[in-house]
Amino acid sequence: MATTLPGPASTTAPIRPSNLAVRPFFEDKARAFWVLQAAGWTGYLVLRTVSSISNGFTLQGVISTIVETIVGYCITLLLSVLYGFYRGLPRITAIVLTVLTLGAATFVYALLDTFSFSFIKLSAPGVDVKLLIGALFLNFTVLAGWSALYFGINFYLIVEEQIDQLQHLETQASSAQLAMLRYQLNPHFLFNTLNSISTLVLLKQTERANAMLSRLSSFLRYTLVNEPTAHVTLAQEVETLKLYLEIEKMRFEDRLRPKFEIDPAAERARLPSLLLQPLVENAIKYAVTPKEEGAEICVTARLNGDRVRIGVSDTGPGLQPTKNKPSLSTGVGIANIRERLQQSFGTDHRFELRAMPTGGFGVEIEIPFQVE
Repeated sequence: MATTLPGPASTTAPIRPSNLAVRPFFEDKARAFWVLQAAGWTGYLVLRTVSSISNGFTLQGVISTIVETIVGYCITLLLSVLYGFYRGLPRITAIVLTVLTLGAATFVYALLDTFSFSFIKLSAPGVDVKLLIGALFLNFTVLAGWSALYFGINFYLIVEEQIDQLQHLETQASSAQLAMLRYQLNPHFLFNTLNSISTLVLLKQTERANAMLSRLSSFLRYTLVNEPTAHVTLAQEVETLKLYLEIEKMRFEDRLRPKFEIDPAAERARLPSLLLQPLVENAIKYAVTPKEEGAEICVTARLNGDRVRIGVSDTGPGLQPTKNKPSLSTGVGIANIRERLQQSFGTDHRFELRAMPTGGFGVEIEIPFQVE
């Protein structure tokens, strides 16, 4: 059933932490109902009293207005309970019952209002038809306005709840997508690293294989400790890259020449964990591996206003055209990074692939400078 503004019998919303100084007005729906009910009828009492005094102050007139307000207050409490019950019924039935209830409440309100007025101000108490007709018009206006506010506020709360649910679902979907993309890197990286370890074992280079396994376990421990959707600082990301490059250094030795140029002002910037690792892995695959002398891989980061520019470049052969088209993508790596940037920053990022002026291939990423 959709959320409704509860009447007096409704339970209150869960208590939130006390350190939140400002809470949404409708967070506690029962409290909101009583506040609005009291404020509305207090305002009605003030307006009716002022109107009565302007036509000539009499004690009987003020008492009559107070009684009228109290009766209206009690009737609307009953209406809130009935309206809340009707909302669980089929729509047509609920509409018909709401209209009939409003009509019956208006008649009862007018009848009690007329009788109390005659009892207080007239010498012979009773129900005068002319007074009853006048009271019907006034009381219908009051109760119809109250009902309109009641349903309007409930409609607003339903829309807000649906928006919250939609945002929650979108957040869950985004988190699931990020987790999937993040976990996608693990088998991709493991395949290449285990293949290198297997090569060392076949070459009977046991010590180097053991050292690589040890560093691999440290690297995997890092990937398991961090949440798949978590952001890390650029400094942490660079340390992870260095750990990864130590693993690859066991295989390529002097052919792999890493270089880091990190602006200290940009080290606190946050980005998705292991965002740069596929770029370095691609550089090793397409720049270091095919060249006998290897290649240099340079990772740069600098702060530019409220933006962080991160680059990964190499001194390899660059883009090599095939018979069909240049190989701009390396499968999982590039596509994964694009998706993770989109999930994390939306359109507020830049991702560019380019050939370096001095040869080789480079990637530049620009993201907002976020420290939390």
